[in-house]
Amino acid sequence: MRHRRLNRVILPDVLRPGLRIVFCGTQAGAVSARRGAYYAGPGNKFWKTLHEVGLIAERLGPMDFRDLPRYGIGLTDVAKATSGPDAALLRSHFDIEGFMSKIRAHAPAIVAFNGKRAAQAALGLPGQAMSYGPQAAKIAATAAFVLPSSSGAAAGFWSIEPWRELASVAGTIGAAA
Repeated sequence: MRHRRLNRVILPDVLRPGLRIVFCGTQAGAVSARRGAYYAGPGNKFWKTLHEVGLIAERLGPMDFRDLPRYGIGLTDVAKATSGPDAALLRSHFDIEGFMSKIRAHAPAIVAFNGKRAAQAALGLPGQAMSYGPQAAKIAATAAFVLPSSSGAAAGFWSIEPWRELASVAGTIGAAA
């Protein structure tokens, strides 16, 4: 897989004020970049898991990503202008200030990092150990939550339990429709 650096955003943000959860990945995978849709890799568990844990009422797929705000859910990445495997990411690929600015501006109740790498980069803790679940760190008034990556490449670290915990917490938060 080749890592690409482009002068444009690979996938558009799905953000608006009043969301319950904004899922944040590291960058678009190669398949997602080709298809122009979030979490589109064949082994990615993101869409199945959203439905299974009750965050969305119907089974959606990658091409439905623009429909997530009706469930109080948004999407973004910390590296918006690159795509490919996370192993090829460099610190210079991350736009942490841009990410933080978006979260402060849209003020979701929770930012849920899909994988530790995105969380470590965004929270300024590169390489530091962190647990899955709610974090002590916040971004302004937004709570931070770390989830096992839904990527097929991270299948060895997969557990649905932190996703269930997120759904339970999110179920207590009203979303602006």
